Amino acid sequence: MTGGADGVFIMTYLWLKAGHIVFVIFWMAGLFMLPRFFVYHQEAEIGSAEAVAWVDREAKLLKIILWPAMVMVWVLGLSLAMVTGAFQQEWFHAKLMIVLGLSIYHLWLAGYARALAAGERRLSGKRLRLLNEVPGLAAIVIVILVVVKPF
Repeated sequence: MTGGADGVFIMTYLWLKAGHIVFVIFWMAGLFMLPRFFVYHQEAEIGSAEAVAWVDREAKLLKIILWPAMVMVWVLGLSLAMVTGAFQQEWFHAKLMIVLGLSIYHLWLAGYARALAAGERRLSGKRLRLLNEVPGLAAIVIVILVVVKPF
């Protein structure tokens, strides 16, 4: 390991990168789980004990995992971009747009959880299963952008 300013930069970069990856994993896990929870929730009879349990599970997933993970992904990711100068790189702009899209998707999921809690079932189980693919597709593109840096 190099000493001085180079060593501080390297350690800062490595800790930011490690934290960012950890919270991306947490966030993505939650984004995969919540639509699946919705499928099971919608299969439960409205007002049943099972439906009430799903409301509680969805709320806990959002509160304990999804919201904190999304905030940390943004904080650590933007910090990492500042440290590395990624704001001037085109691949980063594309990645940032996809992460913004995932954040909007997250907000939509939170809204759908509120609607389900109120007894509204606007989407079919099939549509929810298809929505479950959104984070996976986004992850594929993001990993390619970050690793390959195609532009």
